[in-house]
Amino acid sequence: MTKKILFLLLLISSITFGQHIVKGTMSPKIKTDWLILYKLEGTKQVFVNNTTIKTDSVLIGGKKEVVSSFQIRLPSSAKPGAYRATYNLEGAGFIDFFYNKENVSFIFNPEYPQQSVVFSESSENIFYANYLNDITAAQQKLDSTQVAVLQDPSLDLKDSYKQAYKNVDSIQNKYVEDAKDMFIAPFIKASSRNNPSEILTSVTAYLDNIKGTYFNKLDFSNKALVNSSFLTNRILDYIFYINYSEDLQQQQILHKNAIETILSKIKSESYKRDIIEFLIEQFESAKNLDIIDYLFESQYNKLSPSLQDAKFKEEKQALFAAEVGRIAPDFSWTENGKKFKLSTLNDAESYVLVFWSTSCSHCLREIPELYTYMKTKPNLKVIAFALEKDTFVWDNYQKSNLRGWHNVLGLNKWENETAQTYQVFSTPSYFVLDKNKKIIAKPNEINDVKEFLKDK
Repeated sequence: MTKKILFLLLLISSITFGQHIVKGTMSPKIKTDWLILYKLEGTKQVFVNNTTIKTDSVLIGGKKEVVSSFQIRLPSSAKPGAYRATYNLEGAGFIDFFYNKENVSFIFNPEYPQQSVVFSESSENIFYANYLNDITAAQQKLDSTQVAVLQDPSLDLKDSYKQAYKNVDSIQNKYVEDAKDMFIAPFIKASSRNNPSEILTSVTAYLDNIKGTYFNKLDFSNKALVNSSFLTNRILDYIFYINYSEDLQQQQILHKNAIETILSKIKSESYKRDIIEFLIEQFESAKNLDIIDYLFESQYNKLSPSLQDAKFKEEKQALFAAEVGRIAPDFSWTENGKKFKLSTLNDAESYVLVFWSTSCSHCLREIPELYTYMKTKPNLKVIAFALEKDTFVWDNYQKSNLRGWHNVLGLNKWENETAQTYQVFSTPSYFVLDKNKKIIAKPNEINDVKEFLKDK
C-alpha cells in the first residue's frame, strides 16, 4: 500500500512538473542560497517555482572556478513567455530569459546579469542574443558616423553613413525573416531603431527624429511584448532619458507630456492601469509628489471605477501624506483643559513638530537642546508629540521641562494612529511646518533643525 502511494505521488509530481529545465551558473559565486522563478505578466511577477542555489567547482576557460548554480524544473502548464529568475531579493538581482517549450541553460555574472549572460541551451535565447550582438554592433557603427558629423559638420561621411545604414537594415531584415515562426519574433521587430535614411547635420533634427519615431515599432497590443520587461524598459527610457532637462520645472513638464504620450498609445484599459501603477512606484523612490499626484488625479482616477484599486490608492496616498510639500495631516489634543487642532493653530509664523518619547535616550538629549534653542526663536512654536505607553512619566516631564510648548500625548507608542500617519518609526522625528501647516522640511536631527531655522 505504501509503495502504491509513493508511486502515485511520483506520478503526480511528474505530471505537474514537465520535462523542461532551467539551469543557471553564476560566476563568481554568490552568498544567496535561494532562487525564485517568476513569469512576467504585464508589470507583475507571477510565482512559478523556487529552488536552492548550490556551490560547485567547474572548469571555465580551462580554469577551475567556484561558482553558484541552480536547476529548476518548469511545471507542465508553463506557457511560453518572459521569465525572471530572482536570486538576490534585497539587491533585486535577477536574470530575464525567454521560455518556449525547451530547456534553457546559461552562465552569467550575477553583478551585471543581462550584460554578461551567455546561453548554451535554448534556440530562442541563443538566436535573440546573436541578434542583439549583431544589430548592436551595426547600430553603433551607424551612430558613430552620425555623431562624428554632428560634432564636425564639415566632414563628408554621407557614403559611409549610407553603407552603415544598409548594413543595419540588412541585418534587421534577415533576423526578422529568420525569426518569423519563433516566440521572440515580435521582440526583434520591436527592437529596430527608426534611423533616418540620410545623415543629419543638426543636433536638433537628430534628437527630434529619435523622439518622434520612438514608438513606431512598439506594439502595445502584442501580448508577448506586454508580458515582459521589454515595453516597461522602453517606457522608462522614454520618460527619464529621452525626455530629460536639467531645469527642474521643465523636467516636470516633460515627465507629464511623456506620460500622456505613452498612455495614449495603450488601448487596453487594464494594461494602462498597470502602467500607471508601475509609474507611480517608479516616481515613489524619488518622492516626486507632483508627478505622483498628476498620475492619480489626471490618469488613474479617470479609469473605470472597476479597474481602480482602492487599496493601492489608499496605501500610496498614506505613504506620502507627511512628505515635504504636503499639508501636515491634522490631529487634535487637549492642553490645560482647552482643545487644540493642528490645522487651526495660529500662534506662530512657523512650527516645529517633533515626535519624541520619554523612553528614548536620544530624545532626552535632544529635546532639552531644542528647548534652549527655541528660546531664541520667538516667532516659532514647538508641538511636542510624545509617543508613550502611559501618562505618568510624560506628565511630570513636560510640566517641569517643556513649558511654553504645545505638548501632545500619543498613547500606544508605535501603534499610535497619528504616528503611523506621519510614518514615524523612530524618535526623535522632526517636521518643520509653515504658518499654513505645510511641511517645509524634515530634518534628521537637532543640528539639522538648527541649520534650517537659523534665518527664521
